[in-house]
Amino acid sequence: MLSFAITIPVVPVITINKWKQRHLQRLRQRVSASIHHDSLRVLEWDKLCDVVASFATTSLGRQALKDQLWSLNQTFEESLALLEETNAAVEMHRHGTLRLHLGHLDAMLVKTAIQHARRSTPVSGSEARAIVTLLQCAEILQGDLKAAIKEDKDWHGRFMPLTELILEFVINRSLIKVIEQVVDEDGSIKDSASPALKHSRQQVQVIERKVKQLIENIIRSERSETSILEMNNVDGRWCIKVDSRQKTSFKGLLLSSGSGIGSTIEPLSVVPLNDELQRARSSVEKAEADVLLTLTKKMQLDVEDIEKILNSLVQLDVINARATYGLSFGGSSPHIFLPDRSSASTTDAFSRRNENSYGPLPKKREWKLYLLKAYHPLLLHRHRENLRKTKKDVNLATSDGTDNALPVAVDFLVSKKTRVIVITGPNTGGKTICLKTVGLAAMMAKSGLYVLASESAKIPWFDSVFADIGDEQSLSQSLSTFSGHLKQISHIKLQATSQSLVLLDEVGAGTNPLEGAALGMSLLESFAHDSCLLTMATTHHGELKTLKYSDEAFENACMEFDEVNLKPTYKILWGVPGRSNAINIAERLGLPSVVVDTARKLYGSASAEIDEVITDMERLKQNYQELMDEARNYLMHSRGLYNSLLNTRRKIVKHSTDIQLKKMRDVSEAAAMARSILHKKVRELDVSAKQPPQNIKTISSSHLSATNKSQTAANNRESVVADRNTAAVKVFSQSSSGSDKSKPPKVGDSVHISSLGKKVTVLEVDSSKGEIVVQAGIMKLKLKLTDVQRS
Repeated sequence: MLSFAITIPVVPVITINKWKQRHLQRLRQRVSASIHHDSLRVLEWDKLCDVVASFATTSLGRQALKDQLWSLNQTFEESLALLEETNAAVEMHRHGTLRLHLGHLDAMLVKTAIQHARRSTPVSGSEARAIVTLLQCAEILQGDLKAAIKEDKDWHGRFMPLTELILEFVINRSLIKVIEQVVDEDGSIKDSASPALKHSRQQVQVIERKVKQLIENIIRSERSETSILEMNNVDGRWCIKVDSRQKTSFKGLLLSSGSGIGSTIEPLSVVPLNDELQRARSSVEKAEADVLLTLTKKMQLDVEDIEKILNSLVQLDVINARATYGLSFGGSSPHIFLPDRSSASTTDAFSRRNENSYGPLPKKREWKLYLLKAYHPLLLHRHRENLRKTKKDVNLATSDGTDNALPVAVDFLVSKKTRVIVITGPNTGGKTICLKTVGLAAMMAKSGLYVLASESAKIPWFDSVFADIGDEQSLSQSLSTFSGHLKQISHIKLQATSQSLVLLDEVGAGTNPLEGAALGMSLLESFAHDSCLLTMATTHHGELKTLKYSDEAFENACMEFDEVNLKPTYKILWGVPGRSNAINIAERLGLPSVVVDTARKLYGSASAEIDEVITDMERLKQNYQELMDEARNYLMHSRGLYNSLLNTRRKIVKHSTDIQLKKMRDVSEAAAMARSILHKKVRELDVSAKQPPQNIKTISSSHLSATNKSQTAANNRESVVADRNTAAVKVFSQSSSGSDKSKPPKVGDSVHISSLGKKVTVLEVDSSKGEIVVQAGIMKLKLKLTDVQRS
């Protein structure tokens, strides 16, 4: 009897547990990815990515920008860096001379050329020209940047970090010159690229002329009144196209034929020339390949630098697309921050912004979310497209009923202590658009995009955005929508972190109103205290409005409704819960008063009283807003007056300074004139003192009696000096010709020395001794006055 022993392996429990953990982890990752994808889909983030990517000018830039925007995996520091790049590109746009537009660059051809160079396979002529365009574009951009920095050094910092990126380009200008010498602008190889190529192409031209002449001779010999013969080229071989009804006398090879279209025949006499022509063309192709291979080997030496330049220019294209989108739609650089960090870190994050260039920082730092005049980006884009279509075809736009009204801007003011916002209001009043506007603004700021809001936009950095918002697909579903809604919210609840933004549309809807309201209140309370940084939920349940009055983490808001015109205004009112308008609207629409009164009774007096309180709150809110607007106008007016006062004060100070300067100039001019007069009088007195004694005797006795003894002694000394000068003059005049040249020379005069036979310059004159000192070349000589002659 046979027996079998079966061994059952014992699997350790720890291995099973590890497998379960890995399985659960993978399952959570798939669920998280699914929730992330669903949230992006309902927010229409993919459409916004396409809009922004359309501003990129290269194919690689468009794809890279889409990948960057769709990932949304940036850290806080990376988001700050992306915004700094966008701000720098905006500064380049404002400068005006630096062009980041790369539409003339074929990035795909450059990428293919790099791949061919790495594989040592010849690049094509068009790829080589694309390399030239790439290097020239980098060279021009780098040169313009250096010129801007040379003009004003401040631009070096204002263009950062793009300054470093552009200045790091390594451009081989010799490679540009080599490619331009070999490859023409259309990508064809020049005849001068190599002697072999030039010879082969000349040979092809000669053979083609022979073939064409031979075929023309055959056609002339076969031509008649009814003949239709044409020269044709089939796969590079010259042949004759013959009508199907015509007979020919020449022999040849039938290349193609068909009923009604004729036949294509290669004459036997042409076959050797065609074969020779094919060989010549092969020689041309080989010569071109040799030229391109040589060019490729030269490119291999710089392939790393070329690839770096390509990647940098694609990155610049991505950054420029973000900046161009923001400028095109009037966006502003948002101020993002981390609420869970200390105040110093938040301040540091804000201080990294250039306040003068990118707008003032928010003055109200107590806001968690501060968005004034925020637009839904896709609605604004749609409005622009409608306007563009209207300009192209006004009749078509009006016949289609296109609404060209500008979307309504919405203000979002969320205080730091608020964790949950409950938004109420009528259907089609704009609640869902508000949720999408906030969600898109948060993701745009995280991705380095400008938000379509005022310059003082302040947005917390969210690590993730979860949205459960109804769309056409979900609205078309069956009664299982409520269960899917709860399932989606439960997944969001598990995935949300303390830095998440959660957007819930119509929370608690789709089931019994009492149960839905209770479930909605419970969910919102759990989000307020256990989960995310900020939750925004829309609802029609009136019970959710009361959460604000029992928990300071809640805040109410409602969509304004114009009861006079019976249409929503799409504006959001903060701090005010929405009230029921159905009965009032029914009454205005002409519903019988009996029905309206009965409805009010069934609705309940308490609810009516609450609506009255809400009405008073809305009226108070409107009055407060009017007073705020009036105060703002007065403040703006007072600021204008204050600025005018400052300007007037500056003008007065400037006028006073100008008067003082004028007085100082007048005094200085008067002093200069007085000094001039005094100097003139002194020179006159000196001249009179140096006159001969006989002239001195003519001075009146009244003048001599007025002088004191010291003046008399001085005059006597001056008389003695004058006598000596007179004697020297007499000596000099005796040795001269007695003309004007007999006068003694002065310092700086040019005189002639007969003993030296040349002219010298007078440096000193001693009339008392009858001597002068002159400069003769490098020598100084002391001479007698009798030895010199005036020139």
